[in-house]
Amino acid sequence: MPRQKTHKGMSKRFKVSASGKAKHRKANRGHILGKKTAKRKRQLRANGVVVGITAKKIVEALRPGA
Repeated sequence: MPRQKTHKGMSKRFKVSASGKAKHRKANRGHILGKKTAKRKRQLRANGVVVGITAKKIVEALRPGA
């Protein structure tokens, strides 16, 4: 049997935390920052957590051997 490989596209966008949750970088932080308020930019700095069935699929794709 060939081994199950890590999904490389997901590995660039998501990270699995120590407790097993899928973390991601928030959108809208790349450019056009002048019109966004300081509060909005500060809140976009924090990592987001994926919830629901999508999170389970992401974790499975990132940890295929586990």
